[in-house]
Amino acid sequence: MRRNLAACLVLASVTLSAQQTIKFEPTAGVQTYAVREPVLRLKPGAIVETRTFSRPGDYYEGTGGPWPGEVGPFHIEGAAPGDTLVVKIVRLRPNRDSAVSRYTPNNISGVAADNKTRMLNDPLPARTFMWKLDRTRMVGLLEIPSSASKRIELPLRPMLGRVAVAPAGEEAFGGLWPGDFGGNLDASDVREGATVSLPVFHEGAFFYFGDGHALQGDGEIIGSGLETTMDVTFQFDLIKGKRIRWPRIEDDTHIMVAASVRPLIDALRIAYVELIEWLVAEYGFEKMDAFQIASQIGEVRVANVVDPNYTVVAKFPKKFLPAKR
Repeated sequence: MRRNLAACLVLASVTLSAQQTIKFEPTAGVQTYAVREPVLRLKPGAIVETRTFSRPGDYYEGTGGPWPGEVGPFHIEGAAPGDTLVVKIVRLRPNRDSAVSRYTPNNISGVAADNKTRMLNDPLPARTFMWKLDRTRMVGLLEIPSSASKRIELPLRPMLGRVAVAPAGEEAFGGLWPGDFGGNLDASDVREGATVSLPVFHEGAFFYFGDGHALQGDGEIIGSGLETTMDVTFQFDLIKGKRIRWPRIEDDTHIMVAASVRPLIDALRIAYVELIEWLVAEYGFEKMDAFQIASQIGEVRVANVVDPNYTVVAKFPKKFLPAKR
């Protein structure tokens, strides 16, 4: 009897664990962040093993087909306006051996004429850079025969360009847009081990993700990172009754706020204001003290200067934080 009881307890434990991990295979992508019929329904605490969406002949191939869209939405049970959706990126790895970085004249760029900023100089020529990914060594390799070194090898730092909830009201934003709902932040801090917190505007939150970059520099100035597909594992949680205004990111070393608007200086201002208010509300800093200390030890990442809104990430090192109140 005792042996049978122990076996039943082990079986129950295994079943509970299995229920908490969901394997989801996306079959389509969507082009906007909006309220729509969910592709997956889950409870807070669930772990989801999935991947970014791709189909043969799409953007990720050298021929430059259509953008495949984002995966989602996931409906999180119990999420309501005024709550905070918490998404931990447990694992994030490239799942193909190539990545593309493409420059398209008069499309998007941080330092060349684009579709929002005209310049008198002639457009740069279109160019597609196909990188080889060594997923064992986690490096990217590019042949550059016109340059002195002929070849370059860079360490990979996989990230997700796009994590979002459905925007407020009846709004629907195209995949390129970042905002207070998240979206196309293109922030390289959104990587394995990071936790992203997003404000909830609708019942169920409606979570979206996509746009894997094997590597991307600050600003994303050419208009793309090393665009590739990813295997990703998320863990979802929910903080009831906690309202945040802009996406927050946390990793082992920093707390961060991502703000996305134009002009760039306003994105910086919003990110720092939100970060200082976070320090006051949850870490016990007096407002002027937080203002002073963030002025001296704060860090800034200009995540992108190519999207319809620019994104700035304001960062505060955790080693200077007191215990949370």
